Amino acid sequence: MGNAGEKYVYDFSEGHKGLKELLGGKGANLAEMTRMGLPVPAGFTVTTRACQAYLATGDNPAGLAEEIDSHLAALESAMGRRLGDASDPLLVSVRSGAAFSMPGMMETVLNVGLNDESVAGLAAQAGGNERFAWDSYRRLIQMFGKTVCDVPGEEFSNALEEAKTARGATDDLHLDAADLQALVDRFKRIFAKNTGHDFPQDPKEQLRLAMEAVFRSWNAERAVLYRRQERIPADLGTAVNVVAMVFGNLGPDSGTGVAFTRDPASGAQGIYGDYLQNAQGEDVVAGIRNTIPLDELRTLDRRSYDELLTIMAKLEGHYRDLCDIEFTIERGKLWMLQTRVGKRTAGAAFRIAAQLVGEGMISLDEALRRVSGAQLAQLMFPRFDLAADPVALTKGIGASPGAAVGKVVFSAPRAVELAAAGEQVILVRRETNPEDLAGMIAAQGILTARGGKTSHAAVVARGMGRTCVCGADQLEIAADRFTVAGRTVNEGDVISIDGTTGCVYLDAVPVRPSEVVQYFEGTLSSAEAEVPLVDAVHKIMSHADATRDLAVRTNADTADDAARARRFGAEGIGLCRTEHMFLGDRRELVERLILAATPGERSDALAALLPLQRADFVDLFRAMDGLPVTVRLIDPPLHEFLPSLEELAVNVAVARERGEDHAEDAELLDAVRRMHEQNPMLGLRGVRLGLVIPGLFAMQVRAITEAAVQLAGEGLDPHPEIMVPLVGAVQELEMVRQECEQIVAEVVADSGVNVLIGTMIEVPRAALTAGQIAEAADFFSFGTNDLTQMGWGFSRDDVEGAFFWRYLELGIFGISPFESIDREGVGRLIRIAAEEGRAVRPELKLGVCGEHGGDPESVHFFHEVGLDYVSCSPFRVPVARLEAGRAAITGEDSDSR
Repeated sequence: MGNAGEKYVYDFSEGHKGLKELLGGKGANLAEMTRMGLPVPAGFTVTTRACQAYLATGDNPAGLAEEIDSHLAALESAMGRRLGDASDPLLVSVRSGAAFSMPGMMETVLNVGLNDESVAGLAAQAGGNERFAWDSYRRLIQMFGKTVCDVPGEEFSNALEEAKTARGATDDLHLDAADLQALVDRFKRIFAKNTGHDFPQDPKEQLRLAMEAVFRSWNAERAVLYRRQERIPADLGTAVNVVAMVFGNLGPDSGTGVAFTRDPASGAQGIYGDYLQNAQGEDVVAGIRNTIPLDELRTLDRRSYDELLTIMAKLEGHYRDLCDIEFTIERGKLWMLQTRVGKRTAGAAFRIAAQLVGEGMISLDEALRRVSGAQLAQLMFPRFDLAADPVALTKGIGASPGAAVGKVVFSAPRAVELAAAGEQVILVRRETNPEDLAGMIAAQGILTARGGKTSHAAVVARGMGRTCVCGADQLEIAADRFTVAGRTVNEGDVISIDGTTGCVYLDAVPVRPSEVVQYFEGTLSSAEAEVPLVDAVHKIMSHADATRDLAVRTNADTADDAARARRFGAEGIGLCRTEHMFLGDRRELVERLILAATPGERSDALAALLPLQRADFVDLFRAMDGLPVTVRLIDPPLHEFLPSLEELAVNVAVARERGEDHAEDAELLDAVRRMHEQNPMLGLRGVRLGLVIPGLFAMQVRAITEAAVQLAGEGLDPHPEIMVPLVGAVQELEMVRQECEQIVAEVVADSGVNVLIGTMIEVPRAALTAGQIAEAADFFSFGTNDLTQMGWGFSRDDVEGAFFWRYLELGIFGISPFESIDREGVGRLIRIAAEEGRAVRPELKLGVCGEHGGDPESVHFFHEVGLDYVSCSPFRVPVARLEAGRAAITGEDSDSR
């Protein structure tokens, strides 16, 4: 909080745009425009530190009242009017202003200073315009009541509608002075009924209460939600701007408007905005009357229009960016009420950044700062053409963006079957689990009745770039149909799902392909490649690649995924999950291997798996010729490859009851019971599985090296890297490495193939003993998914639906630690492991292959820690490339949020 003697109030002439954290964005920019000599009404700003003190104690900090009185006196002197003067009153607006733009999230009160006496003085001030004065008074009571005293806004709105109905008016402009005076009386009665006291007549009390209401609005539910969504820190607080009122509702020669120096939707250059005659600012925002396009102001008030265009050009040149401007015209006099770097769509962000580079206004580094990986991801998602007016079925949580169309299927095998026949399918499940993976891969999209943005379906779908809608809990799912809102959708019926909005539609909705994805795929024609958006993406991506220090690899288990990731710019594979290669018809072989009772049975299963694995790696290494491929040895929770204990027990019990032969099932049940685990994620998996089941890792290592040697013999250049999972002690890695090295030496011989052997750091103990483990490792790859799970003590599959929503609501999480790296906890483990590993082995290669490798904020952290590469799903590769470039130039400040 503020120290004794701290300055809490700044006149507009004292600040500048660099003081956003102290004065808020609005106050800093009002000060900047004042310094530029633009027509800004006089005023002052109460700092964010005053807000922080108020929120901490429930009271204004010592000295604030005296500072406000002093600045208010200066404002009265500058304007030649006094607050509350019955004959010639000064009125002020009280507006919020956070450091980061939060449009519409907090509060504003206009016309502060009016009361029963000064309303007549305001009318005289306006040349006897009583209608204007009573209109201004009713607006004050309405805004003050709703904002400051929590009077239900609909009561005021209903009273206004009744007044218009009584007059036979379509809008409030047709209410005369008598109507508005009567409305003021009614508004005051509404205020008194809801608050238990009369509307305050003391202008200074109005000012104090309005200012405190703005402070409190920082913690309003909508503001908290917005900050969480935009990842804005919760402790910044808001500034309060007290500004002399200028009036756009004085008649047809007055008005208010919003202008943009470029189109915030497309980025195109031109004149964009809206204007509303005889209105105050909230009329534009509330949409109570139709605005006119800004260029029509030219015919209404050419002098103000020309001055506005001159100011717009000056502001854009000064801020070197798209500017969002609010203005008022009072009887032909133009006033600037606000400017800020304007929010824009993802496409506009890229286009504007590239335009400004071309105009010489910013550098390529600055252009790179002004776009984000999240925006690039938006440009890559296909979109539905809603002009087709589709039939909406329901809405869930948009968990993985995109637009997917297909026939409904209710099981993974059916999805695989239809996809193999060339059909597009949507897999519909109550919730997904690892056994559904093959169906999820085959499907165009996934729809679940349960789960949220960190559920299994969501996480896997995002990793694969699949469209996913989760948590559509209105769905009643049966074996071959689902019902929602009285409508039944059968297996084979076509639906469309929008992973951005969460909407689910009946039948096929036309889809517009993303031209940006086509650019990355290399399928655009030369003419298409020259469209402004694609050209902008190309210029900025090229600069990101030239700038970044982090390499970007991909997580890929198939040759098709590897090839696509390579087209997207991947520089190798950072994670090949071999357990995904054992699903489907191979699952039985792994089951036989795990449950083998004799060495002979085990050898037979391994011999059957070896050629299958070798073929897998041949395809993978061929797709990534010349680039490193990190292969993780098998790491499944054991239960995923064993028969269901419950089903076996039921089968044996039923057979026994019927007197049927059940000896084979009973023997299998005994074996599964011996292997059964209460917590499979912390059981026999990873390196433990390889040490307990002889020959398993050896088979995989032989398949990897034989595949590499085969391709080297064909003249290709394979770079295999063998990764040992779930190591917690160096002794585990040493034992596996010794076995690996023997096989590699035997197979590789003089082929020239070089095989690296390293480990995945995913157990907290491994991170804390990284110096020891580095003695036996050529590389570390951080498995941040399990490291987060074990570091927090969360079962990822269980906690999201159970309580994550509450943790987010309480502010314990700003964002799920499975979505963005927990810098203070899990991030510290990574930093320790990186530093201690490199202290022992300076040439140690460091990467990350968890889902965080494609998260923009996490990429910045990995750059800071000094990793060599990040690895992510193929779809996220361009995002990671862009963010790695941005991370390399983040030493300088940027206003681009």
